[in-house]
Amino acid sequence: MIEFPPGSGVAPPEVLKSLSGYDFLRGILDGRVPPPPIMITLGYRPAEFEIGRVVFKAELDGRAYNPIGVIHGGFAATLLDTVTGCAVHSTLPAGTGYTTIELKVNFLRPLVVQLGEITATGKVINSGRRTALATGEITDKDGKMLAYASSTCLIFDL
Repeated sequence: MIEFPPGSGVAPPEVLKSLSGYDFLRGILDGRVPPPPIMITLGYRPAEFEIGRVVFKAELDGRAYNPIGVIHGGFAATLLDTVTGCAVHSTLPAGTGYTTIELKVNFLRPLVVQLGEITATGKVINSGRRTALATGEITDKDGKMLAYASSTCLIFDL
């Protein structure tokens, strides 16, 4: 297990610089790298990582309900930002980072606890020297699309 500052769940710069994006993400999936706090707070988890494609799962519960009885759109947007960003991260060499510079989300169906487990998949569409484009989708257990996103990420040296 890679050592992080106690209680932080945040990778030290030297760890980020030493691992490719794919190796860092595999470390989270394999338990060698602690999950980031956002994953714990919102209750989603990695399921699959390959270069240019990632899958996360989440069991919907009432934690993210808004006053009208559906999961808040911010939960879906955050999950989509995660999978599009991680898809980009999976393609990056050691010493390289990224950040989202644009995220466009379309909500197609309400997320409710009755859906149970949902799947979020992110895929890189194009990656250049300084920017990358990725898409993400959230589907239910039957494969029905619930939300869709496109994201542009800035790529930079750490």
